[in-house]
Parts: sequence; C-alpha cells; structure tokens
Amino acid sequence: MFGLLKVYTIKKNTMKLKVFLIFTLLFSNLNAQSSEDCLSNLSIFAEYYKVKNYDSAYEPWMKVREECPTMNPAIFTYGKRMLEHFIESSEGDQKTSYQNDLIKLYDEWLVNFSSVKGRNITGQIISNKAQALLDYNLVSKEEVFATFDNAYKTDRASFDDPKPLYNYFKTYFDLYKSNSDGVTLAKVFDKYEDISERFEEIIDGYAKQLDIILKKEESGAPLSSREKSNKRAFGINSNASSIYLGNLNAIIAKESTCENLIPLYRKNLGENKDNPVWLNRAASRMDSKDCSDDPLFVELVGLLHDLNPSANSAYYLGLLNDKKGDLDEALRYYNESIELETDNIKKARILYKIATKFKNSGQFSKARTYARNALDFQPSMGRAYLLIANMYASSANDCGNSQFDKRAVYWLAEKEARKAANIDESIRKNALQTAESYKGRAPSKTDIFTEGKAGEVIKFTCWIGSSVTVPEI
Repeated sequence: MFGLLKVYTIKKNTMKLKVFLIFTLLFSNLNAQSSEDCLSNLSIFAEYYKVKNYDSAYEPWMKVREECPTMNPAIFTYGKRMLEHFIESSEGDQKTSYQNDLIKLYDEWLVNFSSVKGRNITGQIISNKAQALLDYNLVSKEEVFATFDNAYKTDRASFDDPKPLYNYFKTYFDLYKSNSDGVTLAKVFDKYEDISERFEEIIDGYAKQLDIILKKEESGAPLSSREKSNKRAFGINSNASSIYLGNLNAIIAKESTCENLIPLYRKNLGENKDNPVWLNRAASRMDSKDCSDDPLFVELVGLLHDLNPSANSAYYLGLLNDKKGDLDEALRYYNESIELETDNIKKARILYKIATKFKNSGQFSKARTYARNALDFQPSMGRAYLLIANMYASSANDCGNSQFDKRAVYWLAEKEARKAANIDESIRKNALQTAESYKGRAPSKTDIFTEGKAGEVIKFTCWIGSSVTVPEI
C-alpha cells in the first residue's frame, strides 16, 4: 500500500511539474511575443517620427507608451514633440485633450525615466510640465508656481532650461503684483537672487566647456566635428540663458531702486547680520543699482568682510576705497579679491569689473592689463575683447603722427571686436556691428593708394604700444 501511495505521489508531483512547465512556457512565449510587438511598434513609430509623419506614428507610439513604457526614453522625448505638434495644429476640445495628455505624459515620464545615462532629470521633467501648465493656462498661477518650485527644490541641478527658469521667477513676481498671500517684496528679492545665481551657474558652465575648446583651437590643434558642433551649441545655449537673465533683470529693475532697496535692507539687517549669503546678496544688489554711496552699503560690506572674508567682500572694500579716492588701497583690495577667488570664471568676472573701472577713469593701459588677465581665465569672455576694442577706438586721435596713422588705430580696434564676435555668441551681433563701424573709420583703399603705404608697419608710441600692418591693395 505504501509503495502504491509513493508511486501515486510521484505521478501527482510529475503532473504538477508538467503543468507548471506548460504555463511557464506559455507565459514566456507571451512575454516574448509582447516584447517582439513592443520592439516592432517602437521601430515603426520611430521611423514615422523621423520623417515627421506624426499621424502615422501616433498609434504605434500609444501602444509602446501603454504596454512597455520602460523600453526607451524616446517614447517620452519624441512623444512630447509629437503632442506639442498636435496641440499646435488642432482646435477646441481636441486641442484641450492633447494638452491634458501632454501633462499626463510628463507624469509617466517621471515614473519611467526620471534619469537618463545615470543623470537625474527630475527637475527638467517637472519644470517642463510647469511650463506646459502655464503655456496652456490649465491651472491657476499658484499651482503653476508650486510646480516650478517643486522642480527647483527636488532637483535644482537639472532645472537648467532658461525659459522655465525665467517663468519660475516671473510667475512668483506676478503673484506678488496681484497681492497674493505671503508673497512680499523681500521674498521676491530673495527669489530673484536665487534664480539669477542659478542662471549664472548655467552660463558659467557653458563658458567652462567652451573655454576648453577655445584653448585647444588657440593651440593650433584641429577640432573634431563633435567639438565644432559643441562649440556652436555651447555658444547658442549660453546666449539663450543670457537673454532670459536679461529679461529677469528687466522685471526686477522697477522694484529694485535705491528708494526701495535701502529701507528694505535696513529693516532686515538686524535679523541677517550674521548671514553671509544675505549680506553678500544685499551688497551685490546695492552695487549693481548704484546705491553704494549710501552708508548702509559701507555697513553691509564691513559686516560681510568681518564675518566671511571673500572675493566679493574684498571687491566691495576696493570699491569703497575707489570712491574715497584712495586708489592704492582700492587696488590692494581688488587684487586680494582676485587671490581669494578660486573659480576661474568668477575670477575673470572680477578682473573684468576692475578693467571697466580703470577704463571709466581713463586709465586705459591698466584697464587693458586687467582685461587680458580676465581672458587668461576665461577665453570665451568676448566683452573683454570689446572693451579693449573700444579703448583703442577712443584713443585714435591721441595715437599716430599723421591723420592716416591716427585712423590706422581703427584696424586694431576692428581686430579686437572681431575676436569678440568669434568667441561670444551673446555679444556677436553687437561686436560685428562695432567691427564694421571701426572698419569704416580706418583708411580706405583709396587712402592707402594715395599715401603709398600698402604693407607698411605703423607703430603706435602712445599707451597702445603696438603696431599694425597696412593692408595690401
């Protein structure tokens, strides 16, 4: 009996194993089929997308989006652009339906591909969702701001698209102007400082990458096609960020007058006198708005330097001594500021500020020295070349022994302006216009022929201390 029971148990277990294997095989086949369908639909949708046949791409895209959303990030990057196209080309309820689906897509994107190649892009996804909510007027300004704020606080690093970053502040500013609860002018300034600093970080990041390429180019080494492409992309992206930062500054300009800043900072100084971030931002804002003659600025700088000696506090002390007419002491603090700064881009920015101050006081030789030093730390700083170009041009009447030689200075000025245009997309248009203007003031071909100076080297013994070769005709 025991033997029969044993045999029966073995047969029963064998049947269970067979059933299990059959179901496993069937499930595997279903998974294989599903995976094969997903790959097929992904391929079909991608091919239609590439030729911009979005209508044909839509159905296979929806299938992979619903059945296998973790297969490829293109489901979301391509899908976003497709939905934006459908939104643009539709009307009424259909348009609204596509708008809402785009918002849904961002939520799905966050679940399935919040990082790409090891980089967290949560801030990018949420901020783009907030921008869509704003663009299509789908929710209140309060909810739009809350979404932007969530993106910024959750993942500041990938919140780097200039348009959403600009609208993050603008939405908050609009809430302030509409007397929204809890949104004060002091908080608006804090938000402005925070976001403008983020803009500067982004712009500086592009500058550092661009500087690597420019140094290689200056060394005479050929650039790869990728480096050429990156050089253009970094310039364009940096320029876009600079434009939006300029728009940001324009919004706050009417509010950040000395009449508003001084009483506001005076009121809040007591609770912030041990806060170096607040002190630095307040001093920076007063400096940028030409409020540095007020005693409050002196107090802010003193507290900042005592609390946390830094490149900025040393620069402000230099500024104060500059205003008092103590140029030696001012220069000592300016140089201390440069030594204290460890970041090359920020160091270049300080050097450029000092160069500008020397230029404004007519000390062109010192201004050029500091501008050249700025370019050593940031080769992509086109405005430093433009500063030198403008000083050369303004010195034309003081250099050269003849009218021809005086006008020849404009060739030097033109050369510096073209350097600015070639390396800095943010000032390219202005630099090219400036270069053409200087070219027009230089001797013409007729002048060169009449004077018989083609190919001659003209030396300038004024502060410029340089020479120029007259073009051949």
